[in-house]
Amino acid sequence: MTPPKDQPRDWDKELAKVDRLIAAGGEPAAAPARVPAPTVAGPRPRETFFTWIRLSLALIVGIGMTQWPYLHGCGLPLFAYLGGVVTVIVASLWSMISSWRSRSATAHFLSVALLLWGSALGLREVLPRVGYARQSANWFCAQPGEKTVTPP
Repeated sequence: MTPPKDQPRDWDKELAKVDRLIAAGGEPAAAPARVPAPTVAGPRPRETFFTWIRLSLALIVGIGMTQWPYLHGCGLPLFAYLGGVVTVIVASLWSMISSWRSRSATAHFLSVALLLWGSALGLREVLPRVGYARQSANWFCAQPGEKTVTPP
């Protein structure tokens, strides 16, 4: 019980009450309720299973990009290939998030490696077209009879 706001506390009385409780070995009647410590739940087996399914699908797409069956030097085939590369990157991000939530270190490591692989595939095609590589390339194919202009 606390005194009214306008009256000061009598610390001698309160400390005497604490001393009596300690001597008696008991607790005050209005002791605060003890809250259990929060526990961290481990990953559920279902989450881990679906994490590996996502990662497997992403790895299949990432490895499959090395077997792209069409030329992708310029034009629509190039943009289709870059769409596949974006799919690899999105799939790796999807599996990275899933592996982080399911606390699977191996799956997360493979997802990060897949992200780097997808980025390398994309940069291999984009950098020559933005002028960052020694040998330049075009985004669009030259039409028949059209002169191609090569930068100096």
